Amino acid sequence: MRLSDFIVQHVDRIVDEWEQFAKSIAPAADSMTRLQLRDHAKSILLAAARDMRTAQTAHEQQAKAKGEGPEKTPSLDEAAASHGELRHTVGFDLAQMTSEFRHLRACVIRLWVGSLESPDLMYFQDMIRFNEAIDEALAESTAAYAEQVDRSRDIFLAILGHDLRAPLQAVSMSTEMLARRVALDAEGLAYVARIKSGARHMGAMVSDLLEFVRSRLGSGLPIEPAPMDLASAAKAAMDEACAGQPDCSPSLNFHGDGHGIWDRGRIEQMLQNLIGNALQHGNNSRTVTVTITGGAEQVLLTVHNYGTPIPKDALSTLFDPLVRSASEELGTPSTSLGLGLFIVKEVVSAHQGSIEVSSNESDGTTFTVTLPRVSRAQP
Repeated sequence: MRLSDFIVQHVDRIVDEWEQFAKSIAPAADSMTRLQLRDHAKSILLAAARDMRTAQTAHEQQAKAKGEGPEKTPSLDEAAASHGELRHTVGFDLAQMTSEFRHLRACVIRLWVGSLESPDLMYFQDMIRFNEAIDEALAESTAAYAEQVDRSRDIFLAILGHDLRAPLQAVSMSTEMLARRVALDAEGLAYVARIKSGARHMGAMVSDLLEFVRSRLGSGLPIEPAPMDLASAAKAAMDEACAGQPDCSPSLNFHGDGHGIWDRGRIEQMLQNLIGNALQHGNNSRTVTVTITGGAEQVLLTVHNYGTPIPKDALSTLFDPLVRSASEELGTPSTSLGLGLFIVKEVVSAHQGSIEVSSNESDGTTFTVTLPRVSRAQP
């Protein structure tokens, strides 16, 4: 009997064995119903049988083996993806979920081979086609499972970031009241300044974390454009970045009209990250320079600093999330999560702008942001 026919005729028996194996996966399976244990097994098997009955050329088979073939069995992919999502929901880990497919493959081959009276070349081809179908199902199920893991992690980070705001605000307000109402000596004032600076850095990290998660859960950063002055926003961002740093003295230059229609909160966040990045990685003896140049339809912003240049091989991933500099990886103290430049790029993209970076030993490092004078919120 051909393998596809065997699967259709004995599908309930095969699913029974699937159920028995799934039941052995503890502790996740301990509280599962029979229906949950058998979840999508029959759909996956019948879809695999239909796929095996579909004609396939040698070229298509080779492409499929490389994961490059066209989608021939949408019902198989749908059932496998749903299975991966539900197994994640009930508490299976990835190794446990994939072990079900390993058992299913072994079970079907064992039962089918035991039913054969004599070998035939077609039977070996059937086995190859069945393995292809199970591999496709496994790939789809694993991808869906991994997507659910990522989403669960992002939701957890969003909740964590949101809940951290309240205690941070309490620390900031209490420190401010302490500085105003209690007469402190020079040492006490220094302690208060350190607490305020630390809380400010933690607040920036929490904001970056929330923006990162929001961009992953949605289609991008939401913006509310309104008329504003980029020069005044840059001045406010410079003051914020330099708070608690008495030696901080960045330079602001502007030429032409710096007004436009942008989201001021987002623009200030972008500026704070760019200026903070320049102050952190720049040469302390050289000034960080912010320059704004107004054009007819767009405004150009540059943030420049001298210091160790960015390695060429790091430029391509500079704006990727959770990427940190070499000095941070070597253990240099940092208040960065590796999200600052990712947030910068997201803010620029939300305003339909562009950002570029150049870095070398002689000229230093320059981030160049181009913003259209009128940015519109995405629908």
